Amino acid sequence: MAAVSTSDTRGSYGRAAIRVSGRVQDPWSLRQLLSATQPVNLAWFERGAVDLARTLLGCVLLRGETAGMIVEAEAYLGGDDLAAHASRGKTERTTVLFGPAGRAYVYLSYGMHECLNVVAQGAGGAESVLIRALEPLCGLNVMRARRNWQGSTVGLANGPGKLTQALGITRADYGRRMDRGELRIREWRKKPEFEIGVTPRVGISKCIDWPLRFVWRGNAFVSR
Repeated sequence: MAAVSTSDTRGSYGRAAIRVSGRVQDPWSLRQLLSATQPVNLAWFERGAVDLARTLLGCVLLRGETAGMIVEAEAYLGGDDLAAHASRGKTERTTVLFGPAGRAYVYLSYGMHECLNVVAQGAGGAESVLIRALEPLCGLNVMRARRNWQGSTVGLANGPGKLTQALGITRADYGRRMDRGELRIREWRKKPEFEIGVTPRVGISKCIDWPLRFVWRGNAFVSR
């Protein structure tokens, strides 16, 4: 008989990833997930970074056949925010931040990890939201293989570098529209209810006390 384990933390929709003979059964199939969610349009992203960060919580981030629900995000406020890349002005690296909302800003952090930001506001605002943690929903075995991960599903995408590696997001996704295509955001037709926690951002050296990190309070998949 195949070994079955339900030790992984049960997700927010009451669905746990089930491990069977070393493989993990997805909490959601891609077909189920697409049926339970709906696309957003580019105008949906045209709001300030704080509003967008709060709105993104509970939404689903998909790339190809892998997906996770956003449970942690940080707002970056453009030129006046010294922790934001846009504070250094428009460069080849940051051009997309100064363009239309709803695009992907992907960059290499500390020469090691690629991180995904969603551009907020309209053209010229230079605000963005860093996606910091996901609750994995489908394509878990692909995600685990990309990360060479043998541990609990809780640790699979609970950090900005972990989630990009798990979903296969790279700098080749820089500038992509996030309302459609390979890399996209969708929202639940019936949005889950939860409380939003607010804290200072983490892993930065400037504007460290600004309360711009937003989390799904009590969610096990928030970064540690």
